[in-house]
Amino acid sequence: MIGKTIGGKAIAKFNFGRGFCLKGLALTQALLALLLLGRAAYCQGDQPKSIKISFVTFLSGPAAGPFGVPARNGAELVVKALNEGTMPAPYNGSKGIGGRQIEWKFFDEAGGPQQQVAQYRQLVEREHSDVIIGYISSGDCKALAPVAEELKTLTIYFDCGTPVIFEDVDLNPHYVFRTGPHIAMDEVAVGRYTLAVAPNLKTIAAINQNYDYGQEAWKLFSAVMETLKPEVKFPVVQFPKLFAGQYGADISAMLTAQPDVVFSSFWGGDLEAFILQGNARGLFKNRLLVLSAGEPAMYRLATQIPDGTIMCARGPHGVFAPSNELNRWFRKAYHDTYGIWPVYASYKIAMAILGVKTAYEKAASAAGRTPTTDEIINALAFSKWETPSGEVELALANGHQAIQANAVGRFKYDPQKKEPEIVDIKYYPARCVNPPPGVKSIDWIKSGFKGAQCD
Repeated sequence: MIGKTIGGKAIAKFNFGRGFCLKGLALTQALLALLLLGRAAYCQGDQPKSIKISFVTFLSGPAAGPFGVPARNGAELVVKALNEGTMPAPYNGSKGIGGRQIEWKFFDEAGGPQQQVAQYRQLVEREHSDVIIGYISSGDCKALAPVAEELKTLTIYFDCGTPVIFEDVDLNPHYVFRTGPHIAMDEVAVGRYTLAVAPNLKTIAAINQNYDYGQEAWKLFSAVMETLKPEVKFPVVQFPKLFAGQYGADISAMLTAQPDVVFSSFWGGDLEAFILQGNARGLFKNRLLVLSAGEPAMYRLATQIPDGTIMCARGPHGVFAPSNELNRWFRKAYHDTYGIWPVYASYKIAMAILGVKTAYEKAASAAGRTPTTDEIINALAFSKWETPSGEVELALANGHQAIQANAVGRFKYDPQKKEPEIVDIKYYPARCVNPPPGVKSIDWIKSGFKGAQCD
């Protein structure tokens, strides 16, 4: 509820997210009217003119460069195009969302879960956000899910890798959605691809950041490899501190172990430091490197990443995205605007915005008026929609968790074009690399991927 005082009288005005709108009555009169009528009447001829979306992404700190700023750029590009009505089909039918302009503001995700919980409350209580779209950090998402349910605000996680959001933390989600798949999909696809490339591998060394995402990525990837190739050994598994930056001792341990494969879910500055230091020590010579979240670094480290490195983009994003009209528009518009190519964070936040637009307009069409939050939620749950990354489907967690096809390939630098590329790309159907409804990711993997629908 948005509260105002006009002329000494308390006025109650509810935005679309609270389900009804009352104006012109003193608060006590409004409450009495509600009790007498048993329902709220919509204001006729006074519908809100805009939808207020608060975006939260890393705008400072080590995660800003590889993820936060590309996400901000992608959101800004899509919102402006929607408001101007310049998006390609199927999003060219109305400007904004349901004919209402999108009013947006960006907020920094830096600071950790406690700070993000405090900021989230401000976005609801002071900013009066209709929708909150954001969050990259798995730790932030875990902390915020119960708060979003408590404050009854439609909240879209566009990233957040960990599966535990809906598998352990928010078991009966209502207001919280995640419009991008979680990392079980990445580790299953990368594991299958790695064994297709190196079927005779015997040993894997691993290095992952010591926090939620890094721990979960290794837990899932190692389970995939043990399930598909039980004899595999992990002689060195290391979890350096997040943003440690120096990996001399870790590299020495891996060189001593002489593994067939080096696996890492590193990202950002940690990934760049590890690649540079590993190259200098010859760690990747005659050895397969696997980077499950490596795509954002392919342009920044174009001449440093070893040819043949296996990587994915946490879904069919970036160079893995399909050749459809939406993607052709998105890539060109992004490059024309920012002078660089979009990476997976840019795509994933675009997916979230287009999911909200699709659900809102479906709900508005069914209701014949401005929809309530619950009507939008009902339209969004179990829905499908088209994006620059192809089709997205909310199939898990009672229709609140997305699944999507995934793609994996091998890095190659073209010295003549002076550009990096991904070759030997393999696409995995959504139901091949995502668990079925009601099954925890780790249990599904350890069961031998029971029910997986692969080509």
